Amino acid sequence: MIEVKTSPLSDGEFNRGVFATRDIKKGELIHEAPVIAYPNDQHEHIEKTLLADYTFNYGANHSAILLGYGMLFNHSYKPNATYDISFEDHTFKFYAYTDIKAGEEILINYNGEVDNDDPLWFNEEE
Repeated sequence: MIEVKTSPLSDGEFNRGVFATRDIKKGELIHEAPVIAYPNDQHEHIEKTLLADYTFNYGANHSAILLGYGMLFNHSYKPNATYDISFEDHTFKFYAYTDIKAGEEILINYNGEVDNDDPLWFNEEE
């Protein structure tokens, strides 16, 4: 259903993204990514690595590194996918927010909600 390919949206060293290999219907489960959670007070160590740009908030007191394709979805303020956090089974579940055509890149809003247009941490001026 999905694959990792070079993304035209990213120009970094690791310019990858997640793409649909078949048509995906709105509401369909795309991917279930297992979580490695850690307390927020340990994030200072992660910030010293490349992983800092790939972590997710995981509740009020934790952050998470996602396994599987979880960390490879690129950002859009007009996403075609969204995710729900399942604390019960420690996963992030990615769903189609709109119909997605085969070959289309699957995009999420990094702010966590599809209509949140707040500036992203890596675009904010210091």
